[in-house]
Amino acid sequence: MTALIIDDEIQIRRLLRLALESRNYTVREAESGRLGLQEAAFHRPEVVLLDLGLPDMDGLEVLKNLREWSDVPVLILSVRDQENVKVAALENGADDYVTKPFSTAELVARLAVIQRRRHGNDAPEIVTGTLRICLDSHEVFLAGEMLRMTPTEYAFLCALARHAGKIVTQRQLLREVWGQQGDGQTHYLRVYANHLRKKLGGKLIIQNEPGIGYRLLDPVG
Repeated sequence: MTALIIDDEIQIRRLLRLALESRNYTVREAESGRLGLQEAAFHRPEVVLLDLGLPDMDGLEVLKNLREWSDVPVLILSVRDQENVKVAALENGADDYVTKPFSTAELVARLAVIQRRRHGNDAPEIVTGTLRICLDSHEVFLAGEMLRMTPTEYAFLCALARHAGKIVTQRQLLREVWGQQGDGQTHYLRVYANHLRKKLGGKLIIQNEPGIGYRLLDPVG
């Protein structure tokens, strides 16, 4: 498993290298955006850890460039904690966003989540933890028990489950569940997230990232 670190701070790269190599990653490093893109093209890492404050180009531009030809999981590492920056990164293809300073244990756990194989949209089922969604029949099972869902609850749950462990932005959810008429109607999300929490009964967690979006988590990992 190869991880590419794109960060201009040598101390951060050393810290990440130690954390990742202790978990059997092969680590490659780049101190600029252009070098990072070259490394990604030549060595095809399984995951990229990307800083936004690079010396030669903004990290968001690196992300956009990378997404033109690669779907490698990307974890953003940045001191920027503004909501609009996080949303922009996620909407441009980042899989997760961690603010510096960070816990290496949390970072490695998030890497594991974004690297898990996910079912594509054309798969007959979505499975995450004890949740199983049969896309053909629109049936939802949790720990083997069928759950009754309204069409909107079902669409909301599918949108989260397809990206289990990953933040799905408010805009993505509104567009996927309600279409264009949902633009800006963030109160829809609060209402239906609460409906789903009651039906999931704590066996799966719908976590709110305030101002950004929601993610579906398995409480047992």
